[in-house]
Amino acid sequence: MMRLPGGGGVLFVLVVTAVAGPLSTNPAAAAGLEAPAWAITPEDAACHTDFELVARSGAVAPVALISDGEHVALRFTKEGVPSQAFLPIRIDQKPFANLVQRTGEEGLAVMGLSDETLNAMRHGKILQIAWLSDEAVSASLAGAGQGIVDLKICGAQVAGQHRTREAELEAQRVRAEADARARAVADEQLATARAQTAAAEAVRQRAAAEAEQLAAQAEQQRAIAAAERRRALAEQDRERAIAVQQQYYDYPDRGPPEQPPPPAAWGYYRPYYPR
Repeated sequence: MMRLPGGGGVLFVLVVTAVAGPLSTNPAAAAGLEAPAWAITPEDAACHTDFELVARSGAVAPVALISDGEHVALRFTKEGVPSQAFLPIRIDQKPFANLVQRTGEEGLAVMGLSDETLNAMRHGKILQIAWLSDEAVSASLAGAGQGIVDLKICGAQVAGQHRTREAELEAQRVRAEADARARAVADEQLATARAQTAAAEAVRQRAAAEAEQLAAQAEQQRAIAAAERRRALAEQDRERAIAVQQQYYDYPDRGPPEQPPPPAAWGYYRPYYPR
């Protein structure tokens, strides 16, 4: 189904059972209607042709036929048009009812034309609509056979180009999303690697600090052991000195303990052998 602009609201079904009097079938009046030019104009995703429906009073109601190549719709403007309605149009006095849907714009609506309606328009002479304005309006369908064919051909080409553009934009969007996901994964992996590196560095620094602390403790233990050895040697020396002094006091006839001779002037050390 052809994509219609805007969105439908709550469903309204409007069945037209009667109009304000029969539409004119006067051949003279029909002959006075100007045939539409069927100038085809491309839109974003469809093509359209504009023409005017005229009332007996001369009032004009502009409408347009639009097509995406697959479907054809009648686009018109009417104040207070319901969100959806099922309304008839007349082709050579024969009614053809079709679904009307309001678009997002105020008063703008489209009527999707069935294949039966289009076939009647291609072979008909007069299009008549009773509900479009305050009075019935009509337009000639001269040239509609070729005009509708050209409209659908143009709509098919424009819609195909639109679908191609949409597909390219969708592909670009998909690629952009894929690139964004890849960048996010890469950033996450990089962040994880940095966190792991930081954790490893913290472990290394903690191990180095513990090693330094252990080395300092070992050095402190060595210093304590060296101090203990020095104290032990000093204690031994003191005890020997006390023992020598005690021996002197115990045996005074031996005299004071001999002292070792001083070293020679030239630095030769003469061994001392106590008697």
